[in-house]
Amino acid sequence: MFRIIASAATAGIIAAPAFAGSMSPVPVEPTPVAPAPIITPSADWTGGFGGVQLGYGDFDLGGGSDDGVVYGGQLGYDYDFGNFVLGGEFDFTGADVSIGGTDVDSLMRVKARLGYDAGNTLIYGVAGGARADTSIGDDTGWVAGLGAEYKVYENVSIGGEYLYHKFDDFNGSGSDLSANTFSAKINYRF
Repeated sequence: MFRIIASAATAGIIAAPAFAGSMSPVPVEPTPVAPAPIITPSADWTGGFGGVQLGYGDFDLGGGSDDGVVYGGQLGYDYDFGNFVLGGEFDFTGADVSIGGTDVDSLMRVKARLGYDAGNTLIYGVAGGARADTSIGDDTGWVAGLGAEYKVYENVSIGGEYLYHKFDDFNGSGSDLSANTFSAKINYRF
C-alpha cells in the first residue's frame, strides 16, 4: 500500500505543472507602432519675407479725427539669434480717411524689429521712421508698436500688429498728426 501511495504522490508532483495553466494559448504582446510623424513648421525665423496687410486706422489732425480701413504690403528680413530675432521691415499702407477736408492717402514706414523667438511664434516690438502723404502735403515722423507672428506652414506666417505714429507740426501747418493702426498680416518667408 505504501508503494501505491508513493507512486500516486510522485505522479501528482510530476503532473502538477501540466495542470497549473489553462488550455488557452499564451497571449501575444502587441508590437508597439510608431505614431505618424507630425510635420511642424521650423522655428527658425532667419530670412526674407513679403506679404500683405489689412486693418483699421484712427487718425487725429488739429483736433479733428477720422477712422477707416488701412491696407498695404510689407517687405523685410529677420535674423534668428536663438532666443531673440532682429530684423527690419519696409511697408506701404494706403488709407481712405478724411479729417476736416484733409485726406490721408498713405503711410510709409521703415522699422527695426526686435523680438522673442517662442518657437513657431514671434513676439516683437518695432520702432522707426514714418512718412504720411495727405492732400495738404507730406511729412516725416516716428512710429513704434508691437506685433506677433505665427508660422502656419514652413514658409507662411500670419500675425497682427499695432502701430502708433506721430508727426509734429505736420507740414508746417501748426497741427500735429497722430495715428493708431491695427493690422492683420500674412507673410511668405523665403
